Amino acid sequence: MFETFSQALLEMFVQSFWETLVMVGISGTLGAAIGVPLGVYLRLTDTGGVLQNHAANRVVGVVINAVRSTPFIILLVAVIPFTRFITGSSIGTAAAVVPLTLAAGPFVARLVETALREVDNGLVEAAQAMGATTSQIVGKVLLPEALPGIVAALTVTFVSLTGYSAMAGAIGGGGLGDLGIRYGYQRFLPEVMAAVVLLLIVFVQAVQSAGDRLVRHLSHR
Repeated sequence: MFETFSQALLEMFVQSFWETLVMVGISGTLGAAIGVPLGVYLRLTDTGGVLQNHAANRVVGVVINAVRSTPFIILLVAVIPFTRFITGSSIGTAAAVVPLTLAAGPFVARLVETALREVDNGLVEAAQAMGATTSQIVGKVLLPEALPGIVAALTVTFVSLTGYSAMAGAIGGGGLGDLGIRYGYQRFLPEVMAAVVLLLIVFVQAVQSAGDRLVRHLSHR
């Protein structure tokens, strides 16, 4: 069994793990940059929100739901022309970041919206009574109060993106998923597939544990 893991294959594991880190890290960061403002907007324009606007809320909500309801493997293929336009290629790590980001943004938006709903409306009303602007309410009331929930949402997002990044290997997206498919499945090396799965489990556990610790720290401030 151990004879399978040659020096060259071990180097591929290191490279593939790095590619997975890059895909998850960049797409998670970009997804958060898109999703957090969207989640805030959904909360502000919702019923009882500071900027209540049912029509705008419904339109944005429909778009977000449409992306979220699309299976990721289909999204991967559907956005290939857009991916090629952005990165110049439809395969590779950089190309995989595009659909991963598109999947992460709406996912984060809904989770952030849910976290913001947990903020006591009394705090918002008190801020309004003191003449706070919308940006002050968002920056000094909503986001600070919902921060543990937002961090938990981002943790879930990074964990989900790890699974999505492995799926991206099915179309040459690189990373551990690609390694598992090419060597573990196509070359009938189950020990390679098992090693890929073990690495992904360890990585997900590390991300989840780090996120949980940060949430506990923020909750007890």
